[in-house]
Amino acid sequence: MNRMLPGTRALRTFEAAGRHLNFTRAADEVGLTPAAVSYQIKEIEDQLGIVLFTRTSRSIQLTPAGAVLFEAAGDALDILRRATGRARRMSRGAAHLRISVGARFATNWLLPRLPQFRAANPGVELTFDISDELRDFDADDVDVAIRYGAGKYGGAISHRLFDTVVVPVCSPKLLEHGPKVLKPEDLSAHTLCYVDCKPDGIVWPNWPMWMAAAGVHDFDDSRCLAFTESSHVVQAVMEGGAVGLVELELVDRELEQGRLVRLFDVGVRVAPEYAYHLVYPALGQEDPRVQALRTWIAGELKR
Repeated sequence: MNRMLPGTRALRTFEAAGRHLNFTRAADEVGLTPAAVSYQIKEIEDQLGIVLFTRTSRSIQLTPAGAVLFEAAGDALDILRRATGRARRMSRGAAHLRISVGARFATNWLLPRLPQFRAANPGVELTFDISDELRDFDADDVDVAIRYGAGKYGGAISHRLFDTVVVPVCSPKLLEHGPKVLKPEDLSAHTLCYVDCKPDGIVWPNWPMWMAAAGVHDFDDSRCLAFTESSHVVQAVMEGGAVGLVELELVDRELEQGRLVRLFDVGVRVAPEYAYHLVYPALGQEDPRVQALRTWIAGELKR
């Protein structure tokens, strides 16, 4: 007797449930309620005539038959995802380059410079995947990525772009109308903001770290404002009410144009091996679009 196979949505739900062994976590991943996940699993079991999970009041476990289907479902979904990525790349056309880039780099460095790239490379059309998540070049319809990290990405070529130095900046208005800032200790009279994050478990430079580098010890950071994104720090600073710790390389234009002012010649670096990298698969070495992007970025960094 022939039986209909579950659809891709049902398989994705089952695969998430089998991976988490928890309907609630699976529901969060696939965007359903736990009850809907449970109902969909029961539908698959009824459809196939197979018990996929043993259930108790506290846990679920894959049955031997469920484990076989779980492994196959994961393989099938991965094959379909990779095929979809390849199909999308084929449909985009030879001139279309898709870049995966984090919001911080995109907002503060790449997007303001796009007119120059387009003027220098009129035959290349750029689109973007704005995300800090690592992408699979083969499966996620991405040609090249700009990533912050140690530059170790298996099966990919990585070019170090620039290191990160975090420095304090403020608006010219703050210097004109706010409390005087003649020495690092004077910053305590201002609202101080920073980015609170831990890329790969490494603490991003914060105010106690900067104050220590500036020779100020026992700094009280209880009144500092933490943001999850550097764009929010830059916005708070530009509006004139705060002093922020930001990446020097990502605000160079604002500093050149006088919209921001750097305070003191003290910066804090992240771990030495960490930097922004241009990353692409090995085949990208022969891709003129990728090489055009690499050449243009290298020129911008020199300039």
